[in-house]
Amino acid sequence: MNWYFTTAGMLTFAIGLVHSLLGERLIFRRLRLDEFIPTQGGQLLREPHVRILWASWHLVTVMGWCIAVLLFWMTLPSARHQVPAIVVQTVVVTMLVSSLLVFAGTKGKHLGWAGLLAVAVLTTVGQYMGI
Repeated sequence: MNWYFTTAGMLTFAIGLVHSLLGERLIFRRLRLDEFIPTQGGQLLREPHVRILWASWHLVTVMGWCIAVLLFWMTLPSARHQVPAIVVQTVVVTMLVSSLLVFAGTKGKHLGWAGLLAVAVLTTVGQYMGI
């Protein structure tokens, strides 16, 4: 089993879970009036904008979990010889660019960048070292 991919998958899943839970608690709770989907954007955002912001927020989590599933699949002995390098490289680039975006967007104050960077590093090492 490739422990680098396994660890990267677990970390990716955890990042997605924390992302959605904290987003709901710290951001969307304030924009919600007894409805599942928030609709209150104050004077700055109209209802459609708040709705798509909420959907996009959770879409990031779903996509992250899909990457986690891919990383878990890559740990299986049966998948070891079936994983094209482009798949691993795509995961690495996705996580690296995501890390840079979070770092730049928050001036390094949001720790999400470190988790995403760790996934990129673990996946890179796992490609060459993990069996």
